[in-house]
Amino acid sequence: MKRYILALDQGTTSSRAILFQRCPSGEARMVGCAQKELTQIYPQAGWVEHDAEEIYASQTEVMIRVLRETGIAASEVGAIGITNQRETTIVWDKTTGRPIHNAIVWQCRRTAPQCEQMKADGCEPYIRENTGLLIDAYFSGTKIKWLLDNIPGARERAYRGELLFGTVDTWLIWRLTGGKVHATDYTNASRTMLFNICTQSWDENILYELDIPKYMLPDVYPSSHIFGTTVVEGAEIPIGAAAGDQQAALFGQACFDKGEGKNTYGTGCFLLMNLGKQMCLSSHGMLTSLSAGSDKRAGYVMEGSVFVGGAVVQWLRDELGLIDRAADSEFFAAQVPDNGGVVLVPAFTGLGTPYWDMYARGTLFGLTRGTGRNHIIRAALESIAYQSRDLADALLGDTGMPLTSLKVDGGASANQFLMQFQADMLDCPVLRPEIRETTALGAAYLAGLAIGLWENTEDIRKQWVLETRFDPHMGGEEREQLLERWHRAVSRSREWLRQEEI
Repeated sequence: MKRYILALDQGTTSSRAILFQRCPSGEARMVGCAQKELTQIYPQAGWVEHDAEEIYASQTEVMIRVLRETGIAASEVGAIGITNQRETTIVWDKTTGRPIHNAIVWQCRRTAPQCEQMKADGCEPYIRENTGLLIDAYFSGTKIKWLLDNIPGARERAYRGELLFGTVDTWLIWRLTGGKVHATDYTNASRTMLFNICTQSWDENILYELDIPKYMLPDVYPSSHIFGTTVVEGAEIPIGAAAGDQQAALFGQACFDKGEGKNTYGTGCFLLMNLGKQMCLSSHGMLTSLSAGSDKRAGYVMEGSVFVGGAVVQWLRDELGLIDRAADSEFFAAQVPDNGGVVLVPAFTGLGTPYWDMYARGTLFGLTRGTGRNHIIRAALESIAYQSRDLADALLGDTGMPLTSLKVDGGASANQFLMQFQADMLDCPVLRPEIRETTALGAAYLAGLAIGLWENTEDIRKQWVLETRFDPHMGGEEREQLLERWHRAVSRSREWLRQEEI
């Protein structure tokens, strides 16, 4: 049996390809990685787009590059697993394959007025009970409606069956299979605000409300599934998995049992807990989605979403010029004993869980004449941990299950200062695994399951290995003082914009 799996990790800021090898012991060993940054397009304040053609081109480029750099022939690859930024919306011509507009990225807030109208029309209870989501510009449904409303002739073409919709996984599968397969998985479908997670099918009532023809929508399968085949350098390779990045990371962290959770520190932060087969709706602003796996009926996860996590470090580097490299943030934050009273609320595109405030904007509080670069850098890193603490509090309120530990992954999890501060804010151990590329690892495991490279989840669980454990050291009084100041800052950043300003 072929022992290599190629994971395609299409993220918000870059496209990556990671090659894994299943070792005789059963572990997945990373043998190569290639990455290419993705152009960020900001047509207006609060709007975010990607070039869908660039997404595909960059992903195929790094796929070929990692094979060539490692010297592994495509014919040695047993399967491809895809994991992707979720909610990002692409609509394209079924015949030509050309997108009718740039991809509208999950961070984009352009449909906030439409969301407000839906709330005013009384749609929120139905959306909440049937999709597990809140009405928010974050999700794909109103993004599709915006495209059909604003691109001349789009809705008519959609009703004639000429246009297709897909999240990024669907777009990549369609392109990789030469337009033969129009499909997605449960995890991505459940983040569109169009998918009924009770019946696990597209919801006709929501489609009617948004005036979206069902013909546009892809077929839905388990995450571990043979979606089709693609040809890479002359070799035919099955596409054995597709999963939204956060559910893929939960799978890669081996959180297979109810109550197990992880936090991914990427562009945003995403804390997920496995709910098992029992659906649970939140009253604290958390979201309920479907989990990655091979079952024909998916399980459930509860999730909290921070819109700006690691992206705040990119902001320090690219917009403020305070650091040259993202990794430098750890060094400079450690140069001061505290934040000097500075609090940064990075609500650049609004606030996610538990606030869901589309009109909040980034704010920097507590500046004095003595405030320096290091205080601002430290405050930026601390903001990531504060937001993640808010997610943990909401999760506790909904499930009654406190975090006894938290598994972490993603780029910013390499930051020692941030991970220690996170443990202090959560008052529980933070566990960082040896393989931090758990999103890609989850996609690789799911693809491997589809072709029999791993037998079951117990086979995979044995492979999780701890690298570093961060235990909390901060006293309770100091923690509560910092959290009180954080929440005071958040309250002042909320509803900064008026509805007509978005």
